[in-house]
Amino acid sequence: MTTASPTFTRKRTGEIRAVCLDVDDTLVDYSTSSRAALASMVGNADAWSLWQRITDDHVSRQLAGELQYESMRNIRTQAFFAALGEELTLEEATRRELGRQEVLTAGWCLFPDVIPMLDWLRATGLPIAAISNASGRHQRVKIAQLGLSEYFDAVLIAGEVGCAKPERVIFHTACLALGVPPGDTVHVGDRLHADAIGARDAGMHGVWINRTGPTGGTLPAGLSSITSLAELPELLVCELSAATA
Repeated sequence: MTTASPTFTRKRTGEIRAVCLDVDDTLVDYSTSSRAALASMVGNADAWSLWQRITDDHVSRQLAGELQYESMRNIRTQAFFAALGEELTLEEATRRELGRQEVLTAGWCLFPDVIPMLDWLRATGLPIAAISNASGRHQRVKIAQLGLSEYFDAVLIAGEVGCAKPERVIFHTACLALGVPPGDTVHVGDRLHADAIGARDAGMHGVWINRTGPTGGTLPAGLSSITSLAELPELLVCELSAATA
C-alpha cells in the first residue's frame, strides 16, 4: 500500500516537542516472551532466527493485502513447520499457534525502566505516540493489558496504517496525530534500521536503544544511542536540545 506523506505547515522551532516510541523490545520485553512461546511449541528456541524470518515475510504479505490478519499467524506457523520438515494441516497449525499465543500473552512484561521514563515524559507535558510494526489488533490489547494506554496520545500500528517502519509515512502520520512536525520530534526504538535510521530519514531525531550495550561499531550519522530508557531524559534535555539550539 502506498500512501502520500502528510504535509506539515508548522515551522520547526528548534526544540523537542514530541516523543515517539517503538513498543516491542523497546517498552515490552517481547523477545523473551516470544522465545519462551516458541520453545513451548517446538520444545526449544533453536529455530528463533528461522521463526523471525518467516514471521517478517508473512507480516509483510499481510501488510500488502495478500493475507488476512485473522489467518496470517496460522499460515505462518504452518510455513514454519514446513521449513523444519514437518507438513501440518492448517487445522493442526492453528491448534499449535493458539497454544503458542497463550504462552506468549502470559509472558508479556515491561522492561523496568519503562514506567519511570513514561512518568517523566508525562510530567514534561510532551505528547507521546507509540509506533509499532505489529500487524494486528493484538498490539492494542497488549498495550492496554500492560497499562501503557494512558500514556499515549496516539498509537500507530502498521497493520492499521497500511505501511511499516522504516517507511516515512508511518512516522509522518504519527507526527501529524501529535500536531508536531518531524523536525521537532524524537523517535526511540530498538531496531537500528527500522527505527533510528528510518526516523532520521523521515526528518525526525532517531534514537537507537541498544539494550545489549556498545557494539564497537560506528553509529550512523545523525543518530543518538542509549542503552536504557533511563538515559532518555538526559538525552532529551542535554544532547538533543543542544543539537537544535
